[in-house]
Amino acid sequence: MNNDSVQLMHAPMARRSFLKQSAMVAIPLAIGGFSLPALAAYVPPTRTRGTTYRNVKDYGALGNGVHDDTAAIQAAINSLPTTGGTVFIPAGTYMIDTVKKIQLRSYMLLQLDPGAILQAKTSSVGKASVVYIYNRTQVEVAGGRIIGERDTHRYMTTSTDEWNMGIQIKGGKYVTVRDVHVSKCTGDGVCIGGGSYDVVIANIISTQNRRQALSITNCSNIKVYDSEFSYTSGTAPECGIDIEPDPGYTCKNVWIENCRMNNNRKYGVNIWKNASNITLTRNTFENNVSLGMGTVGCSTLKVTNNVFRYNGTTGVVYNDGTKYVTHSGNLSYGNYAKLGSRVRTPFTQTGWTSKVERDILLRGTLTSVVIGTNNYQ
Repeated sequence: MNNDSVQLMHAPMARRSFLKQSAMVAIPLAIGGFSLPALAAYVPPTRTRGTTYRNVKDYGALGNGVHDDTAAIQAAINSLPTTGGTVFIPAGTYMIDTVKKIQLRSYMLLQLDPGAILQAKTSSVGKASVVYIYNRTQVEVAGGRIIGERDTHRYMTTSTDEWNMGIQIKGGKYVTVRDVHVSKCTGDGVCIGGGSYDVVIANIISTQNRRQALSITNCSNIKVYDSEFSYTSGTAPECGIDIEPDPGYTCKNVWIENCRMNNNRKYGVNIWKNASNITLTRNTFENNVSLGMGTVGCSTLKVTNNVFRYNGTTGVVYNDGTKYVTHSGNLSYGNYAKLGSRVRTPFTQTGWTSKVERDILLRGTLTSVVIGTNNYQ
């Protein structure tokens, strides 16, 4: 057994260690002494794949931070049999041509060593990605870091150069992304769409991206656990998570649990028209410049046992066209921070009154939006 095989055996970093170590490499996360999410018991699914193993260094990848390793990594992936297998990327910095992309195949695990970085090469293109999962099934991406090129990108127009993704899942089915740190992408850290189905995002940090930390668009059966989506800023919508189907499409059955959405330029979470059956539970929405969470024209939401605190404006706004909402068991305090702090005695309240207008607002025509019993400080 060679050294890289030994690395592979130990590469899937323990999930508790991942968030702790990621906090040390993502400097903005340390600002203000914020803590990462409390860890849940969720274990992401292992997808079906064969036993074949490939090491990208056996296919010419150097990982020296200078050489373009796109072709070598792709060659290792392409060499897998139809039954799939594992492609391992040892520690090092691998320069990636985001126009060519790292294009994954079905029935495979892309396993990065904790010290492996996929670094996007500087470009001027408007649409690209580092890792691309297009119409594939039974795929897993685990470990390491993906770093975009927002700091060096040659912008043609700021309004269109927003489609460069760290991980793009388009039409993927039965996909797991876990234990990954994604940052500084010109567009989204992670983008899920194209009719994708059964995608699990677990134990990731997506931070300092320009457009979104995570976009959930035309897709269904999406689960997001134990992750952080933070410091999005640069081009609209600038949210931690944006659940927004493309025009004419839908998004349904999304579960988000035990995540942190913090310090984003706009909302922690945005839920838009034609999105339905969304559950948000045990999450923390904090220090976002605008809302903790906002909705427009979506339906069937369960918002329970979350914390909304220190957001620049309202904790949660349910806007026009929102239907069938249960908002209960949540804790809210310090919201509308841009008006300064307001001292109040902690209390529990069932229903909505102006007493909690910094924490919850109801706007426009709403249907069956039930504000249950929540706690306020």
